Amino acid sequence: MLNVNTLTARYGEAQVLQGVSLGVDTGEVATLVGRNGAGKTTLLRCLMGLHRSMTGDIEFDGTSIATLPPHKRCRLGLGYVPDDRGIYASLSVEENLTLPPVTGPNAWPLEKVYETFPVLAERRRQAGTHLSGGEQQMLAIARVLRMGARILLADEPTEGLAPLLVRQIGEIIRTVKEHGVTVLLIEQNVHFASTVADRHYLIAQGRVVESLDNAEVERREHELLEYLGI
Repeated sequence: MLNVNTLTARYGEAQVLQGVSLGVDTGEVATLVGRNGAGKTTLLRCLMGLHRSMTGDIEFDGTSIATLPPHKRCRLGLGYVPDDRGIYASLSVEENLTLPPVTGPNAWPLEKVYETFPVLAERRRQAGTHLSGGEQQMLAIARVLRMGARILLADEPTEGLAPLLVRQIGEIIRTVKEHGVTVLLIEQNVHFASTVADRHYLIAQGRVVESLDNAEVERREHELLEYLGI
């Protein structure tokens, strides 16, 4: 579904991505693993068209989208959940879900969202910022699914969450996959990543240095934790 070919990106004189190439298959969950500053968030922003100082190619369903603006990528089915979640503070949960436009035929109806995320149905009249961190993450994911995302790009969805909420986010990602949505997420929690993803790209200094399956992650978990400084 998604192919990234020799992608480079800069912030001024600083080159952050240095020829990144990777692929994510339809219905797959893949993670980007690496230290802070390795270029993971920049990569997601490039995929979404939010960072324009880049070269290389990005293909979605076999078509190059590297020159498309963000709103056209959204209409094709890319959905982005940033690390700050982007919840509208003055709006209720339901308003947060329904304000963004439906952008494609794969959009989840509100009833399906509430069936998949029952806590959001219970909180539908509450302000989005009155939710817990885990509930806000659910809302951010649910919002892009309601818009019609075919591939979910998520920046550290478990960061700062208690273990119970981390498990809930894992269940949500597995449910999203069961519904046919492809997922590419940044994740520092190596153990969590191995429970939800099919493969893992290790990024260092703006490059993909390894592609690992779950067996390799489990076998090398201690080594990876030391590498990540966790």
